[in-house]
Amino acid sequence: MSIRSIPPAGARRTLAAAQLISSIGDGAYFTCSALYFTRIVGLSPARLGLGLAVAWAVGSLAGVPLGHLADRRGPRGTAVLLAVATGAVVASFLVVQSFAAFLVAASLYATTQSGLTAARQALIGGLVTRAERTALLARLQSTLNAGLALGAALGGVVLTVGTRAAFLAAFLVTALGFLSAGLMLLRLPVVAPGRDLTGAAPKLEVLSDQPFAVVTLLNTVLLLRMPLLSLVIPLWIADRAPGLGWLGSALFVLNTLGVMLFQVRVARRVTGLRTASRSVREAGFVLLASCGVFALAAAGGLPLWALGALLVAAAVLQVAGELRQSAGSWQIAFDLAPAHQTGQYQGFFGSGVAVARTVGPLLLTTLLLTWGVPGWLLLGGLFAAAGWAMGPAVRWAERRRPGAAAASEAGGEAPEAVPARA
Repeated sequence: MSIRSIPPAGARRTLAAAQLISSIGDGAYFTCSALYFTRIVGLSPARLGLGLAVAWAVGSLAGVPLGHLADRRGPRGTAVLLAVATGAVVASFLVVQSFAAFLVAASLYATTQSGLTAARQALIGGLVTRAERTALLARLQSTLNAGLALGAALGGVVLTVGTRAAFLAAFLVTALGFLSAGLMLLRLPVVAPGRDLTGAAPKLEVLSDQPFAVVTLLNTVLLLRMPLLSLVIPLWIADRAPGLGWLGSALFVLNTLGVMLFQVRVARRVTGLRTASRSVREAGFVLLASCGVFALAAAGGLPLWALGALLVAAAVLQVAGELRQSAGSWQIAFDLAPAHQTGQYQGFFGSGVAVARTVGPLLLTTLLLTWGVPGWLLLGGLFAAAGWAMGPAVRWAERRRPGAAAASEAGGEAPEAVPARA
């Protein structure tokens, strides 16, 4: 993580420290969990996949009500509670011995993670101005990737040792990471619960906001990029080019480093809804180009060195698209959300991540591993169409809240004031 990515002292640095320590635990968990539950607990890969799909489906439904809870009760207390709860759930993995217990624990993990993300976003919305949010989120994303890299390195040590005690130690580190992150969040100023212009508590209205639902759907389509480097490409290499088996991990590391080094720089270009929509549109076409290069690699008949070069080029294009899509989507999600309902709107928008994790693996393995070149081109077309359609969808949503657009482009606050800070 570069020095420029470190936020200044105060609330921003506290948020970054909490993000770092929890993401280290996440990196260890993501690296070790699949092998732990299959080799140590004894679940079959099919049951593991089914359990994770069900868990993230449950998690995708939890973000809105838990985000609404943050609006009504205050985001700091809600975020602290959910961080501690996540640590407790991870600790419960230490005693999981059956599929039923795994399903319950995994569903609780996905639920608390979705709620924690929504509450943390609402907390950011209450602590910094609109003009500062995207830059702060870019720094937090760089911090997240640094933590995941450190956690993955720890997970690599655990996988090398391979004993039950080593796996349990990794889960313990994850649990303590979330507990520590929750305690760190207690150092932040209290953000008052949201209130509308009449002073009333916020109502659960995001589910009836059709333009915002369309914006969320388009962003979810773009988030289908998530399983590519973590799942599809390693499987594709193992099947089509086993001599490049090491490259799957290398491409994932390349992606992580790219986000760490360049996310803050790319986010500087996004200052409001217009620039955010343009950034997402560019992301769609860059991801189309990435899929086109992957399609060339899938066409076959290439020497191993040329195949490797194409995969690296495609991965570089993918990280360029990811940087643009992330920066634009953060700005859009915040600027289209009424200030007193940030939690529920962030919870709804963040459900796209859970949906991509649930649907993406099955969809992309079928589309890309079975269909080959046509599948890659179809996926690229979906990315480009979603990126292009984001602009009209955002303008439609703006017409429901015209004040948000003016405040966003001016870099100030929306007519609804940011919740008071104690």
